[in-house]
Amino acid sequence: MVKRFLLLVPPVLACMQCQGQWNYPSTRTVDASDTYFGTTYHDPYRWLENINVKDVQAWFKTQTALTDGLLARIPGRDSLVQEWLAMERLKSAFYSSISYEHGRLFYRKTGGGENMSKLCLREGRDGVERLLFDPTLYQFQSKGVGSQGDTPTIYSFVPSWDGKHVAIAITRGGAEYSEIRVLDVDRRTLLPECIYPSFGCYGWTPDGNSFFYDAGKVSELMRPDIKLSRKTKLHEIGTDVATDRDFFGNESYPGLGIAPNERARACIDESSPGYILGEAHTAQNELRYFYAPVSELRHPKIKWDVLWQRSDDLVQGPVFHGNFVYAVSRANAPRGKLVRTSVKHPDWEHAETRIPEQVDSVQSIARTKHYLFIVYSDGIVGRLIKYDWTGGEPTQIRLPASGTVDVSCLDWQTDNCLVLISSWTSAILYDLDSHEDTLTKSIFSPDVTYPGFENLVSEEVEVPGHDGTLIPLSIIYKRGLPLDGSNSCILEGYGAYGSSMLPRFTILNSVALRGIVRAYAHVRGGGEKGEAWHKAGYKVTKPNTWKDFISCAEYLVKRGYTSPQKLAAFGGSAGGITVGRALEERPDLFAAAVCNCPLVNPMRAEFTPNGPGNIPEFGTVQDPAECQALFEMDGLQHVQKERKYPAVMAVGGWNDPRVPVWQPGKFVAALQTDSISDKPVLLKVNYNSGHSTDEKIAGFKDLASQFAFLLWQTGHKDFQPVK
Repeated sequence: MVKRFLLLVPPVLACMQCQGQWNYPSTRTVDASDTYFGTTYHDPYRWLENINVKDVQAWFKTQTALTDGLLARIPGRDSLVQEWLAMERLKSAFYSSISYEHGRLFYRKTGGGENMSKLCLREGRDGVERLLFDPTLYQFQSKGVGSQGDTPTIYSFVPSWDGKHVAIAITRGGAEYSEIRVLDVDRRTLLPECIYPSFGCYGWTPDGNSFFYDAGKVSELMRPDIKLSRKTKLHEIGTDVATDRDFFGNESYPGLGIAPNERARACIDESSPGYILGEAHTAQNELRYFYAPVSELRHPKIKWDVLWQRSDDLVQGPVFHGNFVYAVSRANAPRGKLVRTSVKHPDWEHAETRIPEQVDSVQSIARTKHYLFIVYSDGIVGRLIKYDWTGGEPTQIRLPASGTVDVSCLDWQTDNCLVLISSWTSAILYDLDSHEDTLTKSIFSPDVTYPGFENLVSEEVEVPGHDGTLIPLSIIYKRGLPLDGSNSCILEGYGAYGSSMLPRFTILNSVALRGIVRAYAHVRGGGEKGEAWHKAGYKVTKPNTWKDFISCAEYLVKRGYTSPQKLAAFGGSAGGITVGRALEERPDLFAAAVCNCPLVNPMRAEFTPNGPGNIPEFGTVQDPAECQALFEMDGLQHVQKERKYPAVMAVGGWNDPRVPVWQPGKFVAALQTDSISDKPVLLKVNYNSGHSTDEKIAGFKDLASQFAFLLWQTGHKDFQPVK
């Protein structure tokens, strides 16, 4: 039973001491609450959820103006931006999303001094580069694509199999929902068709005349039902978009049992051209697939068969080869094993194991003409296994460096692969000779040396958690740094969806050259130690996530890397649960915290556009046990009156389709009202971005502001405000 109440009451002033020092805007409260299973949960700042109302918009703008004014006084902030931009200019270019179609290489390229990526083409690996599409010159055809005036960016692109066309998803302002346009490659012209709003193209038909794309029922991006009943449509080039066929979804195929909160995605995988694949998924790792012979493509109604169900516990694949379909299974193997079964009569319960479960976890698989490549990781170090379709024992590829391993196989008709090996302090992209098992530095890997990074060291330790479980912790700092507790330290954590916080190179870690410790807590809820690690920080076990973070913080203090007066917590998105609850349970342990686009009010999350798809990860208030679990992980619900909290800055994107801006807004309102410390509690809204941004300069400015706030509050000499 659920009851809701909403009654306006007179404004309530925030803590007078804090109001006086930081000049917070006054924030009214309302008598709003929900009652679930006999317990009433009060929500006095619910009025802030109505971001289309003028007084709500004014509140956010006033908060942001206060924050911007304070941050502008921190001298080290702008120097961080300039430092990162200077490092970016050291490399000639950055390449990403590299794909190979019919002899043509398509990729995104961001020049060292450029703000965002452009779509480029080479005729063959060593061909002359051609610019195909510059998003900064694009004029949107549809209304409502992100914030007006923001620079367009490429959200995704998919070339046709013959390399003659590219479906480009273009967005702006971090909105993620995009406008799809089709580019004629040889003429470098956009065709008339325009599709909006969409997450983008899923793939092309073999003849190159049609493509599959994401579509929904509504076009208003912030409507709560924008992500419900997402479907795949099929568009034929040159036809009216309004007549596009509803190809795969819960409305066109109600008998498949696709739930409204599942995204229904269909395409023909170029590596398996004999089959149409349909995937229905939420935030769960366990996938669900349907398939049909490609001969059904033009039939008005496709006869879909079940390839596997969620209960089969398959998480990677499918990969078709010959009479078999391959996948990674977690059935009785939480770290993953490679299995195969018959294509015509799939029987996953009795599937043949080709590579049994290992001591480390499967991260990804990728196929070429003759091989299947499997990437494993122990959470820090990756390794690469090659499986030959013709049989024999799998072989391990000898890698030239240690770190996170990512494999991208460009073309299933050849054996061309790219291997990225990344650590906390370096990253190199290699060309893999699949026959000789050798790696050479790729032409897409720029020659660049970042000054000072050779003086950074990284340590990998395991920290005893609250229940004795060993928690991996990565620590990066400048060689020779005294471990006497005097160092500012930024501890980052995430812990959700089974996602691993693997070592990745970023120039943002240049802050460590200033005598700052950067640390990454690999808390439960992530996937560093396999699916069991994920499920140990999931729904009712979620408290392990922030308790692990606290244990890592205590270790850093105990070993002298930092002290409570110098320690800052950092987390974004689902990491907002981690940081929010950690600073509430141990406000004495942290000097400051930044929550970036944070999920800090998960009890209200399922009523947002992104919420229904995340119920499998966090739970629903409609279930008594899961409702209690959501309360436990809800940072807003645990803000206590008259308590001394650390300094906090919460950041939100006005166009964020995943975590609405009111989530950090409500959290800040509660902390400003209830905290009795003299520490600032600030809200910063980025009006030209969403959950993130592809604009390099905007991204650097945003992160520099967040770091500057933390380093200000932890006493770093370069970040103390000037009058």
